[in-house]
Amino acid sequence: MGGQELGITEILVIILYLLITAFLGWLGYRRTSTATDYLLAGRKAHPFIMALSYGATFISTSAIVGFGGVAGLFGMSLLWLTFCNIFVGIFIAFVFLGGPTRRLGHVLDAHTFPELLGRRYDSKAIQVTAGLIIFFFIPLYGAAVLIGGAEFVATQFGINYQLALLVFSVIVAAYVVAGGLKAVMYTDALQGCIMFLGMAVLLVFAYVNIGGITAGHKVLTGLSDLVPANLTAMGHQGFTATPLFGFGDGKYDLWWIVFSTIVLGVGIGVLAQPQLVVRFMTVQSKRELNRAVVTGGIFILFMTGVAFTVGALSNAYFAMHGKELTGKVVNMVDADKGHAVIQLMKQNEAGAWEEVAGKKAPVVISGKVATEAGELVKGRSISIVYASAGLPKPNPDQIIPTYIIAAMPKWFGLVFLLTLLSAAMSTLSSQFHTLGTAMGRDVYQQLTGNHERSVMITRIAIIIGLVIAVILGNYTRGGFIIARATAIFFGLCASAFLPAFICGLFSKRITRAGAMASMIAGFTVTAFWLVFVKAQEAGGIGLVQKVTGGKSSILADYPNWPVVDPLVAALPISFLTLVVVSLMTKKLSKEHVAKCFG
Repeated sequence: MGGQELGITEILVIILYLLITAFLGWLGYRRTSTATDYLLAGRKAHPFIMALSYGATFISTSAIVGFGGVAGLFGMSLLWLTFCNIFVGIFIAFVFLGGPTRRLGHVLDAHTFPELLGRRYDSKAIQVTAGLIIFFFIPLYGAAVLIGGAEFVATQFGINYQLALLVFSVIVAAYVVAGGLKAVMYTDALQGCIMFLGMAVLLVFAYVNIGGITAGHKVLTGLSDLVPANLTAMGHQGFTATPLFGFGDGKYDLWWIVFSTIVLGVGIGVLAQPQLVVRFMTVQSKRELNRAVVTGGIFILFMTGVAFTVGALSNAYFAMHGKELTGKVVNMVDADKGHAVIQLMKQNEAGAWEEVAGKKAPVVISGKVATEAGELVKGRSISIVYASAGLPKPNPDQIIPTYIIAAMPKWFGLVFLLTLLSAAMSTLSSQFHTLGTAMGRDVYQQLTGNHERSVMITRIAIIIGLVIAVILGNYTRGGFIIARATAIFFGLCASAFLPAFICGLFSKRITRAGAMASMIAGFTVTAFWLVFVKAQEAGGIGLVQKVTGGKSSILADYPNWPVVDPLVAALPISFLTLVVVSLMTKKLSKEHVAKCFG
């Protein structure tokens, strides 16, 4: 799988893009004179700028490369996440939570998400705890975004992965450290426009390449019997079908992976994302938030909807136009369609055919359809086979980059590179702006009382966080890591912050102790689930094997539980803890409650 040459045109366009980005960062720096400017863009952001900044921050290379690749493997059932992103992440967030968040932020003069929680419950401990959770876990999400961007650059242009990782990090650090949230929002708006254009072009070409919408979806539906056997055993029913639903049997695993981790974990987790919530505090009134709903909804529809659709459609493209594979028929899946599973073969130096060890592939046979096992045939396969060529194990993170190289014109590689650069940089800049302020304002300033050095500590924290993310990005590639890391962070934020955040906006009865207990419960249950229950993460950490005698989950003997997302257990427990502890502990003063609710 060869990359395209990085020529003088590509280099000049990238340099121009980076210069414009640097100029916008400088512009933000020039207009940043107060803490409110640095932390909240002066609370005067235009609704269009805010919506694009929110969307560009929300959608990263994680969504485009990571989840787009997962859609290439699991199919269009991921479009439920697009629905959830728009309905929950835009409509509910902007219409129902945005106004109260903006009002409370103004009343309490809160500049960060932890500060909003801390001042709502009149507790420095809550602010510091939230700040520490954000500081230590945002680098995990940051690593997922870095991997998505660096994987594409390395694949597309043959650039060293570590170099791509380093360049991404240095550029992001430069304009976030200097310019604060004004710089971030200016660049987000530019990057959001580039992302929208890139994804629109990608969608058009994707359908043109497979004969149009109707013909393309018909081909994709017809490939259901080429789904790999391990996915079929988990309930995969085809690239245009929802996985088999149920509980208590391994054949329902995929449904729980898609809907508990991907749809719920990310779809609900967005409501408590610190870097997104702070966007609501950047506008002057609720009217601006309402005006931003349409812009935000259309943007998210194009970003996630296109990525997930193209990911799934890549299977139809490769089955129609992919490079022909040669192999011996293992078994005919459907003789009428020419669908078979073959043992891949390659020619040695003497010209004789020999097996590629451990490599089988489902194919659409070209030309004469074989009917006997062992017959040598040529055929085209689905996207995961091409994306994993030359790799020891399947890597869905390579599906979108592989598709771009195979299916799109060379010039689009540059457009998509800028799209991914924009997606990565817009998300990373906001992530690390949030990380830095969490440490500088929410932890350091609260613990020491020193206000003068908080901006310097913020900038140091950003650099430390970036270094951690780069290290994680270098050592955690492969194995669905982009989608998994994203889902873990979103789920953690929902479990730890969402109950205290939502109830803090609407209920006068929640106590300081209830909010703190809820945060601790949500965080603890999530951590326990990841270490001992969720098989893929727990198995990777390794502690559970020592407890169970080698099993990857303490619930390994109970089907479906080892693939259920921590959010399913942690969020209800967090909400229940909030209510129970609040009923048993001292209420906040009437004066403070009156201040919060007017």
